Amino acid sequence: MTDRMPAGFSRDQEGRLLIAGRTAEAWAAQAGDTPVFVYDRALLAARVAALRAAMPAGLQLHYAVKANPMPALVAHMAGLVDGLDVASAGELELALNAGMAAGAISFAGPGKRDRELEAAILAGATINIESAGELHRAGVIAGRAGRQARVALRINPPFALKGSGMRMGGAASPFGVDAAQAPEVLRAMAGRWFDFRGLHIFAGSQNLSETALLEAQRETVALVAELARHAPAPPPLVNLGGGFGVPYFPGDKALDLAMLGKGLADILDARPASLQASRFALELGRWLVAEAGVYLCRIIDRKTSGGESFLITDGGLHHQLAATGNFGTVIRRNYPLVNASRNGAEWEILSVVGCLCTPLDRLGDKIELAQSGVGDLIAIFMAGAYGRTASPQAFLGHPAPRELLV
Repeated sequence: MTDRMPAGFSRDQEGRLLIAGRTAEAWAAQAGDTPVFVYDRALLAARVAALRAAMPAGLQLHYAVKANPMPALVAHMAGLVDGLDVASAGELELALNAGMAAGAISFAGPGKRDRELEAAILAGATINIESAGELHRAGVIAGRAGRQARVALRINPPFALKGSGMRMGGAASPFGVDAAQAPEVLRAMAGRWFDFRGLHIFAGSQNLSETALLEAQRETVALVAELARHAPAPPPLVNLGGGFGVPYFPGDKALDLAMLGKGLADILDARPASLQASRFALELGRWLVAEAGVYLCRIIDRKTSGGESFLITDGGLHHQLAATGNFGTVIRRNYPLVNASRNGAEWEILSVVGCLCTPLDRLGDKIELAQSGVGDLIAIFMAGAYGRTASPQAFLGHPAPRELLV
């Protein structure tokens, strides 16, 4: 029996899980308690480098902060990428504190309050406008402040990214302006209080099909070329969105970056003359950070019920909602999960659960593990994205998990 672990992780001669060259137990001790998220900065840098090597020259890379807003991690990513994409005033402040230039920050989200629009305008960040009403409010606020608002238009495209975990186009949506309505909003961006910065189209997420991703990018470029005729100027930047998926489950296959890079290069090389001066960007979150993170929790009890063995840990869905199958997953499947303390010759079928009073708190369902006991550490991989801040931390009043960037 072998562990199912992402690349970049291994075990020492005693069978203990190694993260960034040290044992999981050493990191837990450094954190002072479990549960703890551990993020490997070298894996983050390698991820960015691999993407840059495969993608067309000049293509910008933006990090979507919502995937993991740990301040130290965002600061690390700010030094690796070309821009940060935020979705709240809190994330805007975080991005600025991370050292990212305001002009390289874009602010999306369908419900920006006036004070958030004002913060973005005063900082000099680009607002991804999601409706005609939002554009009007931004103009009023900019005029009152005597400052131009940097604005890009987010489009709700008439197509979806096929096979995505979450579709963001091809249907009625609270996100962006429908393509049919976009010309009118683009013409309004010629107003004196606006500085037009480009277009943003996001068609879907968590996709593992190179063919589907390239088709969406091809349709995106064609749509941008059509809409650009109505814009105040050629779009300085076109945000192609992201959607790159990661292989969480058995049978999932990692994306072929070389194929994606070549395909996107062909698409951009063939773009119309009206977009020749435009820069293009990918906006990625999960793909950049998911595989660099591990969630460590400790077994505090072991019990048998109805012939099934349970390992009860001090972790749970209040920190790792996605791993329990309660974050948009239709069919619950196990994330990669191992005993981090040992890799013995004997294996058994166990269910790993958290400490919460709900049957939903199941981290691993009937999973094969090295023989495990009280005090052992459990490691859940793919924990770098949508972990701590995408989970109901306040549920039942347990302490917040620790976090380490190592």
